Amino acid sequence: CHPRRAGLVCPCAPPRWTDLVTSRYGLEIRAATPLDAPGLVELFAATGQTVQAHELAERLVTVRQASGTVLIAGQWGPPSGLVVLHWYPTLDDARPTAQITTLLVHPEERRRGIGRLLLKAAAQAARTTGCGQLELIAPAQAPSLDAFCLSTGFVASGPRFTRSLRKKSQ
Repeated sequence: CHPRRAGLVCPCAPPRWTDLVTSRYGLEIRAATPLDAPGLVELFAATGQTVQAHELAERLVTVRQASGTVLIAGQWGPPSGLVVLHWYPTLDDARPTAQITTLLVHPEERRRGIGRLLLKAAAQAARTTGCGQLELIAPAQAPSLDAFCLSTGFVASGPRFTRSLRKKSQ
């Protein structure tokens, strides 16, 4: 059967890391599915972005089929945050690089550690897929995001922030 192509999880297939759910401090972080699209529309709207639920559902399936995932954070109701992660091969490293293209936390939920937990989950997902580096593309003129990236271990690298996924040896 091929329910993963439709964004669904087949009960006869072995679990992937993207199908697993983690919970910390009452906050659940899991892979987004098309059924999460209406709640994600609310999250995008709270951050000033407009997207249609049916388009978002299709994009969630597309990301999941490609080399990437969308992780969401929530307790109840609509998601309070999300991170979109893609990985790709490069010529300068034998391991792929993971890239965070979107990191959103609902404005009313900020400063509660949700962004840090989403980054931690994204880093874990990147390590699991064999990535050696994590990048975050930050929009220009986002000083609070710049400060957040620097405080979570990223290093400014041109217009990008990068972070090694390996522990530094003492």
